[in-house]
Amino acid sequence: MEFYHVLNRGVEKRDVVLDDKDRVRFIHDLFVFNDRKAALHMAQPERARIARHRELLVHIHAFCLMPNHYHLLLSPVFQDGISLFMKKLNMGYAKYFNEKYGRAGALWQGKYKKVHIERDAHFMYIPYYIHLNPLDLSLPQWRSGKVSDPRAALKALRAYRWSSFLDYQGQQNFPSLIWQKELGVTLGSPQRQEKEITAIIKNSDIAQNSFVIEP
Repeated sequence: MEFYHVLNRGVEKRDVVLDDKDRVRFIHDLFVFNDRKAALHMAQPERARIARHRELLVHIHAFCLMPNHYHLLLSPVFQDGISLFMKKLNMGYAKYFNEKYGRAGALWQGKYKKVHIERDAHFMYIPYYIHLNPLDLSLPQWRSGKVSDPRAALKALRAYRWSSFLDYQGQQNFPSLIWQKELGVTLGSPQRQEKEITAIIKNSDIAQNSFVIEP
């Protein structure tokens, strides 16, 4: 299985989600557009029924939605699965956003970045990088490994629902969206994850050597 870190941000670094309705819509689009067939904007009760008949384009192993960018860890199910999925996602969400806010033009800064995960060390840390992004909002010093109170960091991560972190912590947040089979083994138990997160955000060498990708 091939893994890719895919990311994009708003044009001119602008925010691409302005309220929780936008965040829910982006999560909805991650689910709906992950299908070789034409997308249907389904209501929540219909998802379970339609999900059984989807032809997935990608496996979404992890994600994080931030105010002006997103991170995804993807594996293609088909050869061109990532390109098809990203085209549908970026165009579909931009159409929704522009119609809602009465704007025109590009929403995203270019196509998107796609980084092939080739090294085991990179694969071990990229899920943490993705899940730790919300700390930029309250504890940006995590990127230099200078968080003095890991409990505050973990509390902030648990309070942020717009990522796959809670699902890997055993809480059903967006379980129908995430493919947990491979990454669940890598990340291990919630306690193991918390121990690893504490080591990362308190150790400048780990943080600076592991997290060099910027949106």
